[in-house]
Amino acid sequence: MTMRNNLVLILSAALCMTACGNNAGGAKSAQATDTASATATPAATAAADKGLELIGSNDCTACHSVRVGQGPNTGPAYEDVAAKYTHAGDTIVNHLIKKIQTGGTGVWGSNIMTPHPGVKEDDIRTMVTYILSLKKS
Repeated sequence: MTMRNNLVLILSAALCMTACGNNAGGAKSAQATDTASATATPAATAAADKGLELIGSNDCTACHSVRVGQGPNTGPAYEDVAAKYTHAGDTIVNHLIKKIQTGGTGVWGSNIMTPHPGVKEDDIRTMVTYILSLKKS
């Protein structure tokens, strides 16, 4: 890869991370904050905040955005994931946890989801719970 291509790749990645609200300070974007509705219980809001924080501190936002059209399109937006798994019982949650841990392809087209074996299962569960909370009523 040429130096110019590397620079373009680095700048593109930085732009994607900025657009997705991924920053070193861990601050939440206004759109992400809107996710926790005013009627949510304090425990639900805290869980959503923790899920969003974990997403921001891992490499999730390199491929995913919270809302459709908000950021990178390598992987599905979390809104789309929530819509796909409308009946999210324990079986679906466990399936998504395993998918994040092991990676794979085929569910959302031919793009490959990289495995994340180093992320703690409890943290993944918190992220999945947050993502599934984005379901539109």
